[in-house]
Amino acid sequence: MSNKVHVGSTEMEEGLRNNKWKVLEPSEKIKKIPKRLWDVGKEDPRRVIHALKVGISLTLVSLLYLMEPLFKDIGSNAIWAVMTVVVVLEFSAGATLCKGLNRGLGTLIAGSLAFFIEFVANDSGKGLRAIFIGTAVFIIGAAATYIRFIPYIKKNYDYGVVIFLLTFNLITVSSYRVDSVITIAHDRFYTIAIGCGICLFMSLLVFPIWSGEDLHKTTVGKLQGLSRSIEACVSEYFEEKEKETSDSKDRIYEGYQAVLDSKSIDETLALYANWEPRHTIRCHRFPCQQYVKVGAVLRQFGYTVVALHGCLQTEIQTPRSVRALFKDPCVRLAGEVCKALSELADSISNHRHCSPEILSDHLHVALQDLNSAIKSQPKLFLGSNLHRHNNKHQNAVSQRNRANDVSNKTTETGSRQGQSGAVSLSSFRTDTSALMEYRRSFKNNNRSETTSAAGERRMLRPQLSKIAVMTSLEFSEALPFAAFASLLVEMVARLDNVIEEVEELGRIACFKEYDNTRDPTADDVRCEKPANVVISVGAAE
Repeated sequence: MSNKVHVGSTEMEEGLRNNKWKVLEPSEKIKKIPKRLWDVGKEDPRRVIHALKVGISLTLVSLLYLMEPLFKDIGSNAIWAVMTVVVVLEFSAGATLCKGLNRGLGTLIAGSLAFFIEFVANDSGKGLRAIFIGTAVFIIGAAATYIRFIPYIKKNYDYGVVIFLLTFNLITVSSYRVDSVITIAHDRFYTIAIGCGICLFMSLLVFPIWSGEDLHKTTVGKLQGLSRSIEACVSEYFEEKEKETSDSKDRIYEGYQAVLDSKSIDETLALYANWEPRHTIRCHRFPCQQYVKVGAVLRQFGYTVVALHGCLQTEIQTPRSVRALFKDPCVRLAGEVCKALSELADSISNHRHCSPEILSDHLHVALQDLNSAIKSQPKLFLGSNLHRHNNKHQNAVSQRNRANDVSNKTTETGSRQGQSGAVSLSSFRTDTSALMEYRRSFKNNNRSETTSAAGERRMLRPQLSKIAVMTSLEFSEALPFAAFASLLVEMVARLDNVIEEVEELGRIACFKEYDNTRDPTADDVRCEKPANVVISVGAAE
C-alpha cells in the first residue's frame, strides 16, 4: 500500500515539474510572431511607411501638451487634436481626405447650429430654455439620423453626420449648465482643425498612397490572374498523367479568387479615389466608376473560369485518350484568350489603348478548328451504341413481319432472341425499378429471411445507383468534354464585353494611342503580383 502511494506521489511531482517547464517555454505561436510581423511588412512595404507616418503625427500633436507655450494657449482641449489624428489618419490619401473633411464639416456645421440655438434660447426664461433645447435636440437628432438612411449620404457623408450629431449635442446640452461652453467649443474646433491639418499634410505630401493607383493595379492583377487560371486549367485538363500534388489547383484558385472577391474592394477604392485630387502629370480625371464596371465584367468572366475549373473536379471524366483528340484546338483557343487578357492588362498598366488586332484571326481560326475537330468525331457525341441499337431494332421489326405465319411458340422464341440481341438504354434498368423488383421477389419468401433481405437491399442500392449512372452515360463518353469545350467558347463570347469596357476606360481616362512600332515582345512581360490592398472597414461604412 505504501509503495503504491509513493509511486503515485512521484508521478504527480514529475507531472507538475513537466507542466512548469511547459509554461516557462515559449509556445510555438509566440515564436511565429516575429516572422508574421516581417511577412506583413514584406508583403506591402507601404504598411511600414504608414505606421511611421502615424507615429510622427501623434508626436507632433503631442507637442501641444508637452510644450509649455502651446499648452498655455490651447489648454486641455489639445487632447482633441490627438483624438483627431487617431481617428482620421488612414492608410490612403483618399480615405484620410474623406474622414478629415467629414469631421471638419460636421464640427463646423454643428457648432454654427449650436450657436444659433444658444442665441435664440438665451433671451427666454430658464424653464422655456430647457424646453426649447430639448425640442431642438429631438428634432435635429431625428432628422440627422433619418438623413443617414439616404444611400448617397450613407455612402459619402455618414461619418460627417455622426460627428455633427455628437458635436451638436455636446455643445447644446452643455450650454444649459456651463456658461463658457461657447469658448470651449471654439477651442475644440481649433484643435480639431490642427489635427486634421497634420493628417492631410502627412497623407498628401509625405509618401502619399493613392486609392486610385491601388484600384488601377488591382484591375491589372485581376486580368493577369484570370489569364494564369485559364492557362493552368487547360494544361492540367490535357495532361497525360494525373498529378499527385495540388500545386496547380492552388494556382488556378489563386488566379480567379481575387476577381470573385473584388466587388466590395473595388467600390471602396473608387469611393476614396473620388476624394483624391488630380495628382497625375496630365491632371486627367480619374475614371473610378469605369474601373468598377470593368471589375463587374471581369467577375462575370471569372464565373466561367470557375466552371471551367469545376470540370477538372467532376466525378465522371472523359477518358484521356478521347481528350487527346481535341487537345491542339483547345490549347490554341485558350492560348488566344490568355493572349487577349494579357494584352488588356498591358494596355491598362501602360495607360495606352488596346491593340487593334486584339481579337486576331488566330482566335477565329482556333474556334473553327475546335468546331471541325468535334464534327470529325460524331460517334463520340451522338452515341455509337444508340445508332447500333436503332439498326438492330429495324432488323428485328422486319424479321417479325416476315414471320407472321409461324406458330405462336416460334414467334415467342424469335422475339426473345431479338430482344436479347438488341442493346439500348431502355434495356438498362434504373436503380428504382431494379430495387422495386428486388423487393417484390422478397415478399414471397419466408418471414425468417426478412433480416438478411434488408441487409442485402442496403448493399444493393448504391451498387445499382452507380451502375445506372455509368450505363446511362455509355452512349456518350465525350459528354464531360462537351461541357469543357462549351465553356471555352463561352469565354470567347464574354471576352468581347471585357474588351468593350476596357476600351471605354481608355477613352474616358485619355489613354495614349497604340504604338505599332513598339516591341511586340513587351506583351509577354507580366507585372508582379500586386500587394494586398489595405482598406479601413470603419471608413468605408
